[in-house]
Amino acid sequence: MKATLLLFLFYALFSYKVDAQTKGIHEENYLTLGGIEQWVTIHGEDKTKPIVLFLHGGPGSTMSQYDDAMYGSWKNDFVLVYWDQRGAGRTFGKNAPDSVTEDYWMENPLTLEQMTKDGIELSEYLIKHLGQKKTMLVGTSWGSILGAKMALTRPDLYAAYVGHSQVVNHAEGFKNAFQKVSILAQQANDQEALTQLQALGLPPYEDARKAGQLMRIIKKYEKLQAVPAPSTWWKVRQEYDNEKDAQDRYNGDDYSFLYSAGHKKMGIKSMMAGVDFMKDGLIFQVPVTFIQGEVDILTAPELTRAYYEKVKAPKKDFVLVPGAAHGHNQAVIDAQYVAVKKLLKVR
Repeated sequence: MKATLLLFLFYALFSYKVDAQTKGIHEENYLTLGGIEQWVTIHGEDKTKPIVLFLHGGPGSTMSQYDDAMYGSWKNDFVLVYWDQRGAGRTFGKNAPDSVTEDYWMENPLTLEQMTKDGIELSEYLIKHLGQKKTMLVGTSWGSILGAKMALTRPDLYAAYVGHSQVVNHAEGFKNAFQKVSILAQQANDQEALTQLQALGLPPYEDARKAGQLMRIIKKYEKLQAVPAPSTWWKVRQEYDNEKDAQDRYNGDDYSFLYSAGHKKMGIKSMMAGVDFMKDGLIFQVPVTFIQGEVDILTAPELTRAYYEKVKAPKKDFVLVPGAAHGHNQAVIDAQYVAVKKLLKVR
């Protein structure tokens, strides 16, 4: 009797392990998207669960190198996909020469149109590869531009779209951020920042370095007002913690930022300069949710709210997160989780 019971328990445990291995998915590969190899990771405890495709910000700020501190618990409910976009992280490293020069930057432009096509091609792959009907898009900052473009272009591929720190009109948003930090610097009697702001003048700029200087001031004042994310979130995974990956992330970030901001002397046009969803992004054919940090300076709540009010979609929602700025913190992750489950009707 005891032997029979032990045998039963052995087979039950073995069957459980086999089932878990069969249902789970843990893939990290280069996929050919838009004619080049791009780095994509796919992880979930059950590959039949809904797909969530994360679109990182920056545009060079990849997410694949971090451990699961931010979204790890989501793997029980979803299949999580991280993508090092064209010009970023391992995708940059795979396609760039060993020695990256200004000539390479100028001869290999990044465009919103091409990156939108890349994202759509990835979405088609994921749906076919995982045997599902659609995927969910979650885009942050620059990723919100890309995500909105993808959802607007091919709504048939997406169950819903969640835009976090949604960019509406890049030029207007950057001007608004300049004016906000100018007021905050005056209130703080921050002479260093005031001197820098006076020297920069009101955007737009024709020099990427000026955009970078303004971004540093914006981040400084957002940090003073926001609840920070745990430092453990930014721990680089062991397999990415090496000199080559670090250099590729650094070079890719520089390259992507140049095409984000634009740099006239090098003939580089900003791929964000013409973004204005108030003109061409008001009608979605998929449900949308906008998650907005209450103390976000770069993509101000009032601008996102005004956009939300004009958007037409099968279903829409606006979530204002107290204590959150432009980036992530625990409250933002929690709001995203609730939004995604609600949109997908996952219990």
